[in-house]
Amino acid sequence: MKKIINGKRYDTETAQLIGSASYSNRSDFRFWSEELYRKKTGEFFLYGEGGPASKYGRKIEQNTWAGGEQIIPLTLKEAQEWAEKYLDADEYEAVFGRIEEGKVQVSTWIADSVKADADQLREKGYTLADIFEAGVKHLTRESEVK
Repeated sequence: MKKIINGKRYDTETAQLIGSASYSNRSDFRFWSEELYRKKTGEFFLYGEGGPASKYGRKIEQNTWAGGEQIIPLTLKEAQEWAEKYLDADEYEAVFGRIEEGKVQVSTWIADSVKADADQLREKGYTLADIFEAGVKHLTRESEVK
């Protein structure tokens, strides 16, 4: 399925399928099926379909409902929540990284030059978490001096 939403293209043919979940079978009016996808840009979306009594049902006439399908863009947090509910731990960590107690995952955009510097530090054995934490500690100390 292809869909343009808020000026962005979502295509189940070109995106990476992360996982799927479903309830019942197609003969059940409450049947639903969902697939979590990741675009090449890193964005996540859900493709869902279902029977007339599912959340994907659509009204076609007065008092008449039919099954339907939908693409739903997801934030990183929403994708993680869906994955926690429907994927096993190994599948989850293959997509979102290893979970470490007492830590949170962050995502941001950085300059190409900063990424190149970080890659050099990673070749020396530092992790991205080490680099980020050191930078935050340095800036915190620097701001305390001012």
